[in-house]
Amino acid sequence: MTKKTFTENELQTLTAEEINHKIIYENYSLLKSLGGEKLRREMIPVGKVCRTAVNLFLATSGPKKDVNLHSKNAQKKLVKILSKLTPGEYGDFPSTSGNGLVVGFNHPSLGEIARIMTMKIEKLGDKMMLFPVNLPWYEALAKYYDKIKMLGIIITPTITPSTWNKLNIKEGTPLFDSATRIKREFRDMYTSLSQQVLDDGGVLFVAPSATRQAKVFKTPAVYRKEEDVIPTMAVLALRVLKDPAVKCDFLPMGVLPPKNYKRGLNLHKKYKLIPGKIFTAEEIRTKYFNKDGSVPEKLEGFDWDFHKRIADTLPKEFWY
Repeated sequence: MTKKTFTENELQTLTAEEINHKIIYENYSLLKSLGGEKLRREMIPVGKVCRTAVNLFLATSGPKKDVNLHSKNAQKKLVKILSKLTPGEYGDFPSTSGNGLVVGFNHPSLGEIARIMTMKIEKLGDKMMLFPVNLPWYEALAKYYDKIKMLGIIITPTITPSTWNKLNIKEGTPLFDSATRIKREFRDMYTSLSQQVLDDGGVLFVAPSATRQAKVFKTPAVYRKEEDVIPTMAVLALRVLKDPAVKCDFLPMGVLPPKNYKRGLNLHKKYKLIPGKIFTAEEIRTKYFNKDGSVPEKLEGFDWDFHKRIADTLPKEFWY
């Protein structure tokens, strides 16, 4: 079925939530509307594989009348199949005592996403998982949003800097203004969902690089603190922890891909997911908030420290 495109007026007036609803349920493509049809088509094969797998897990699991048990059995089947197709080795994850958990990881390929899903179900059980998904990948999966949620995974769209640059929308145009607003509102949706999931003791997985990048630090200059780290983790920590009642820990995790890996799924090759030293909510507030306990405008040094704890789990060739 041919994807529908948003009109100029719809792009100017619809909220991000309304746009997302149309992507999920009404066969619309924001990518196509923003001139990113090539990006959308590149993800079609991967999307078909994922959709087929989700259908298989749910259709061959039961009992259908018990939603919770059906979901758990489908997740078990997901783990069984993914363990064979996308094998992984998982370190010991720390106990979070029911707290919400943010896991930040280096992102060398698409392959670790499947391993992370398996690891989450095996190690973190019934915790709901939130994944911010880059728009091309998101549109490939959006039709199956509700079924993916039944597997314990909530996906939410984001437009990464890499995708934004590839769209190459001309500044000063109505389309640029609309796209900028939607990108910002997607980020706000993600923040709101993050708060809900973490408040319920769920888990959020984040690639701080916001793009596929094997190295923990983007460049040696970033590692040497001559250039700034993208403040992904600090922004998220500040938003989540500014409420003193929130209990949420931050876990750095190293992704060690197999030898001769490619940027794709790397089927039948084993990854290692290695948890680092956790940042507890108390540690973050004590070390990075103001001395009087008040909320600062930004968390100085947290991003570099977080990245360093990811790096400490990996061989130095993955540091920068």
